[in-house]
Amino acid sequence: MSRAEQPSRRTVLAVAVAAAVGGSAGPAAADSEGPAVAPALPVDYRAWTTYTDWRSGAAKGTRAVPGARPGVVIGAPAGTADYTDPHTGTTATWEYATWTSPVHKLAVPSTEAIASWNAHTPDGTWLQVELKGTYSDGTDTPWYVMGRWAAGDQDIKRTSVDDQTDDKSTVWTDTFAIDDPSTGLRLASYRLRLTLYRKPGTKTTPIVWRLGAMGSDIPDRFTVPATTPGLAQELIVPRYSQEIHAGQYPEYDNGGEAWCSPTSSQMIIEYWGGSLTEEQLAWVDPSYADPQVCHAARFTYDYQYAGCGNWPFNAAYAATFKGLQGIVTRLGSLTDLETLIAAGIPAITSQSFLKEELTGAGYGTSGHLMTVIGFTADGDVIANDPASPSDAAVRRVYKRSEWENIWLRTKRYNASGKVVSGTGGVCYLYFPAHPTGRQRKALAAVGVR
Repeated sequence: MSRAEQPSRRTVLAVAVAAAVGGSAGPAAADSEGPAVAPALPVDYRAWTTYTDWRSGAAKGTRAVPGARPGVVIGAPAGTADYTDPHTGTTATWEYATWTSPVHKLAVPSTEAIASWNAHTPDGTWLQVELKGTYSDGTDTPWYVMGRWAAGDQDIKRTSVDDQTDDKSTVWTDTFAIDDPSTGLRLASYRLRLTLYRKPGTKTTPIVWRLGAMGSDIPDRFTVPATTPGLAQELIVPRYSQEIHAGQYPEYDNGGEAWCSPTSSQMIIEYWGGSLTEEQLAWVDPSYADPQVCHAARFTYDYQYAGCGNWPFNAAYAATFKGLQGIVTRLGSLTDLETLIAAGIPAITSQSFLKEELTGAGYGTSGHLMTVIGFTADGDVIANDPASPSDAAVRRVYKRSEWENIWLRTKRYNASGKVVSGTGGVCYLYFPAHPTGRQRKALAAVGVR
């Protein structure tokens, strides 16, 4: 389980309904170059990824770079700025440059938005992502910091920023939320701003390959009807337990018992071939099994939130592995997950439930991440659940109707009978930097390009 999923720390996202892509070919299926089919989702995910995209923004000291994986880097810095790290007290001077996206008008005027990004930050560099929106009443939000991030933890401590609010919206760790959706106020459009930092006098630069945000607005509901099974397929994904790390490195959210998010991330990263070197793992106690899980916890840790479950930080961590992209979005049904599994793409999902609401789990949680890797012939969900006593026990089969409901609902009752938030279809997707045609089609069907 992960403290980052507690409803008190973030609002829940909405529930969407998506069209599926037929077929059952896995990752090795023949490539299809047909046009992607536009999804009909009550969710709006927009990303900037192409050379044209990067040239379309407003640059102050940044420049777009072409190539197999286009991005944006520091060109001639716009100036210098001092930053005092709130977690170390250290003040340092940095050169900086900025890139600001064009205004994106949301197809779904939204109560919530989550940004995510993919970047390389060499030693001596880091980045900040901000969001500024326009409300449906024509007024503007402030520039909200959605994350200060570096792949490492030596230059700055990666962090979310608390206490960001106006009288209409608030940022909860990694999620922008309208304070009172019942007023009808919505986020109508937004811009994203990147600020890239490096040590003065150096030529080193971060490079950002993907920057995007997802907005949504879904009515609350306690129950979600189960979809009809449409796929029987299982992907072979590494299995890691968070529980065998209980008590290890308590400086990272009290140890492994809270590491569902990085443990799930590491499973999918390795499914796609990502690996860590002995040098990268040298800091881990050699007596610990699966040291890569400890590494994932350290390098997804949000020093402000004091947890490893910051959603964009997990996606950004995945994208530090060669040839991978990572995003945060929402899906609307198990049909959506079947679409992805059929194309060889597993997914990390967020859910909350009482012990009796998920047969076979053996626990209840206010928020937990697990990895969906397939479906049985009866349509039940095959999940790698890191809340298991051993790696061998990680593969679980959960009843379709139960699992779909606990994942997609936006309201639920806790053990005291109090109405609390559900997790509402949140999903991390990690996929190749250069997907096959079939994979692109499946991603497009769930609103991702």
